[in-house]
Amino acid sequence: MKSLWSDKDAADTVARYAGDGVNEDLALRVYTTRLLGGDPSLVLHGGGNTSVKTVMNDVLGDSHEVLCVKGSGWDMAVIEPAGLPAVRLEPLRRLQGLDRLSDEDMVAFQRANLLDSASPNPSVETLLHAFLPHKFIDHTHATAVLSVSDQPDGEAICADIYGGRMAIVPFIMPGFLLARKAAEVYAANPDVEGLVLHKHGVFTFGDSAREAYERMIDNVTLAERRIARAGAKVFASAGLPDDPAKPADVAPIVRGACAEDRGDGRFNRLIAEFRSNDAILNFVNGEGVADYGRRGVITPDHIIRTKNRPVVVPPPSGGDLDGWRGQVRAAVDAFADAYHGYFAENNARQDVPKTELDPMPRLVLVPGLGLIGLGKSKKDAVIAADLGEAAVRGITDAEAVGTYESLPESDLFDMEYWSLEQAKLGKGVEKPLARQVALITGGAGAIGAATAKLFAANGAEVAVLDLDGGAAAATAAAIGGHALGLACDVTDGDSVRAAFDAVCETFGGVDIAVSNAGAAWQGGIADLDDDVLRKSFELNFFAHQSVARNAVRIMRAQGTGGVLLFNTSKQAINPGPDFGAYGLPKAATLFLSRQYALEYGAIGIRSNAVNADRIRSGLLSDDMIAARSKARGLSEKDYMSGNLLGREVTADDVAQSFLHQALALKTTADVTTVDGGNIAATLR
Repeated sequence: MKSLWSDKDAADTVARYAGDGVNEDLALRVYTTRLLGGDPSLVLHGGGNTSVKTVMNDVLGDSHEVLCVKGSGWDMAVIEPAGLPAVRLEPLRRLQGLDRLSDEDMVAFQRANLLDSASPNPSVETLLHAFLPHKFIDHTHATAVLSVSDQPDGEAICADIYGGRMAIVPFIMPGFLLARKAAEVYAANPDVEGLVLHKHGVFTFGDSAREAYERMIDNVTLAERRIARAGAKVFASAGLPDDPAKPADVAPIVRGACAEDRGDGRFNRLIAEFRSNDAILNFVNGEGVADYGRRGVITPDHIIRTKNRPVVVPPPSGGDLDGWRGQVRAAVDAFADAYHGYFAENNARQDVPKTELDPMPRLVLVPGLGLIGLGKSKKDAVIAADLGEAAVRGITDAEAVGTYESLPESDLFDMEYWSLEQAKLGKGVEKPLARQVALITGGAGAIGAATAKLFAANGAEVAVLDLDGGAAAATAAAIGGHALGLACDVTDGDSVRAAFDAVCETFGGVDIAVSNAGAAWQGGIADLDDDVLRKSFELNFFAHQSVARNAVRIMRAQGTGGVLLFNTSKQAINPGPDFGAYGLPKAATLFLSRQYALEYGAIGIRSNAVNADRIRSGLLSDDMIAARSKARGLSEKDYMSGNLLGREVTADDVAQSFLHQALALKTTADVTTVDGGNIAATLR
């Protein structure tokens, strides 16, 4: 591991923040915190923390010695000065004389001594930083250090590696007791450069930001050298099928097995993130993966994101996915049963009983393919997968050094159910489409883009499909988050299948399919060229069938129901002159929607249609508006607002109807009319 310190960059950081009134100490603290946070072998997703002791003024102008320590919710890789709230240091130091201090009192006391009451909560390890005398203190969960520490004799291995450079602190839950113990260990070893927290992480400190940072780099490097001496660990491979299944076929099965059935037609689904590389395959393909892969997390800091262990499923065969589905469900059921037992055993010793969290795994190891991270959102799934990859590296190296050993389950439970740890996840009301994946065809057009944007705003992960791949990507980028944009020709069955597979590889499956793509051709029906009519049927009927067929394929694999939504247009009910080439296939699509409702309602798949009229879009362009107005003998304004309400209907109105149908759990075979009122187009 190499130091990334740059005198120029450090000076630039100090200069950049000076204009905002940030002193040099805090500016340098931000600089090296970002260096640490930007390296995933040191810090991942909000883990770790740093601090600096400095002097600041309060609103009265009075000077105080303060501890600026990483605040809860801030990511070290992108931290700003505001992410290091200043806490009055002397009151914190006085706490060291107490025999005990509850978590609640600790948090309240720290907040009461903030220099700015609007600051975020200081780190749960604030007192550890406060009780040590050093100006700059860095804390990471360096994977290499964990590999040498996560051993039955990990303390002895670390003592051998570091000699007198680092002192070893036995595992204690973060908080007051750990802070006091760390201070005691340091007081007995005042010449050390840092502390190894057994099976937890590493602290380094110094008089300057550079010294603390480079001590971290140097001491992690010593652990890396010890691992390198042991040589690369290659696990003996288990037997794998000759015809391994594809990730796109595997992910929906895994995702469905890990969804909790709420018993009311709803499921607590999870979003997936698939990972595979040589290191992961070496790990998951090992014949002993059910042992070494399930011994527990490499640091308790990860447990709130990954549970106490992953679930290991059998290697999937592409020729027997139905049989494999049963094996996966059995493995997940066994995981859930074991989690219930783990909770019951450890909850029995709690003074204040805990409420059990959901028992579904967050990491799935798939021999022959890789690992799958699961979460309530794509963001959470990515975090779980990142931590899973870190565990693969850490455990593989630990097995090279000796024998990987995590903390006892009692300690892991205490960390998982620690209120201060759970607070990092945030507890808000989930949006109505949270945990669901929505695929929208014609997604770059007016109606498709409005629908994708609205679904994303209501919590869905969205995939925007369009013939114009660039426009699809631009629409997804405008939505933000993890929205996916894909090129897809819905009249080409292979293109549709490939797009659905790409969505499954990205999110794990599909729960809502909005079949929206279409185009209109005009001309008298008797004079219409057959090729034009056939072309219209390909796009305005057969493409809907292709989209629905693929959606049902995935929804069946998931086993958690789903919804098909079709844009059928008022032409399906109320044909207009010279518009038969469009209306005929749309009428067929309306009945296609009902056929799917009839045949797949028994497995929880709903199918509904939106009957919209006169929406400004690529289909109803300015030229077409002019032509249709002329065909009906109306002005363009009267044509666009020619309904009972006298109001023009917009793409956003159609999107709202799709959203309503997606949420109406007991509505299927429905046709929702969005036209401002047109008696001639009402259903009879």
